[in-house]
Amino acid sequence: MVLLQLDPFLNELTSMFEQSTEKGTVWVTLKRSSLKSKVQRNKMATAGEPVEYRCLIRATNGKKTISTSVGAKDHQRFQASYTTILKAHMTALKKRERKDKKKAAGADKKEGSKKP
Repeated sequence: MVLLQLDPFLNELTSMFEQSTEKGTVWVTLKRSSLKSKVQRNKMATAGEPVEYRCLIRATNGKKTISTSVGAKDHQRFQASYTTILKAHMTALKKRERKDKKKAAGADKKEGSKKP
């Protein structure tokens, strides 16, 4: 797994969303990570050194996987860019058909109260 810098990751994510507008899916996962092995984290903890946790972000469309790591100081800038990309590419979503709860509940009561 190759970690990209923030801007190339956002550019690749944008191209993934554009490729999947007509058909396809893009999965994005976020995970807390220190990018160190468990042994290294335990050594740092026993030495009294603070462990810096980062946010590991992965995106895949089933064929291609990209990932990046975001630190605390870059988090605000990344989040603003990420939300802009998501808002721009969420246009392909279909509206969900919702049933009116009052009408559905009223119809059920009427059918249950009638006796043949």
